[in-house]
Amino acid sequence: MLIDAAIASASERITERVDDVRATYTPGAVPRFDDVATAQSMSRFDPDPLRAAPPEGAYFITHDGRGRTAYTRDGSFGVRDGALVGEDGRAVFGFATEHAPLGALKLDPVDVALDRVHDVHLERDGALVYTRDAIEPRSGTRERERVTVGYLALARFPAATKLGSVDANHFVAPPGDVPHVGRPGDGAFAFIAPMRREASRVDLDASLIHLKDAYLALDALHAAQTARMGINKTAMDLLK
Repeated sequence: MLIDAAIASASERITERVDDVRATYTPGAVPRFDDVATAQSMSRFDPDPLRAAPPEGAYFITHDGRGRTAYTRDGSFGVRDGALVGEDGRAVFGFATEHAPLGALKLDPVDVALDRVHDVHLERDGALVYTRDAIEPRSGTRERERVTVGYLALARFPAATKLGSVDANHFVAPPGDVPHVGRPGDGAFAFIAPMRREASRVDLDASLIHLKDAYLALDALHAAQTARMGINKTAMDLLK
């Protein structure tokens, strides 16, 4: 029974190691195991003005498919139905004003309906900004105004916190753990990096080495189980 339990545990460990290998090309992915984590975060240029890389140790705030608050380092954002969303289509949270509660960031629905929204982008202080077409009522001349929708929220946990995985790059907090939440550049958090996208935090070479080790451990357990079965059979034969 002990060997059977060890084999089940080793098989589960292989599944987790495979998940880390698969996550090596997932933007913003954080490994399940610290022994395959890269030394520091890396980001690459992305020409999309709604891409952003968070500061070290910070997460953007969103939600998972079950309505729970979720956290991600993948700043691959877009606008859908007037709201700022991640690549999975789920709302990204922030503050509409300095003292507003945390909530989804949404463009003015009238501007969206009238197609007056242009040049939507993120700035280093987390501001979601666009240019609005406007007509001066007296002269009839067309003008453009800067509109700030709100500011992205950031969350940070104590260094020892182990987040639960929703998928390769979305996480939930352990029960009872409440992060510190703020805005980029507010003194508690550094600025975000617009037009950059965080790479995976998983080291491919290290992941493959540990995956191989996990398979070798499983093979050794299977060999032990086979040997035990052989011994049991021999003992039964002798008793006969």
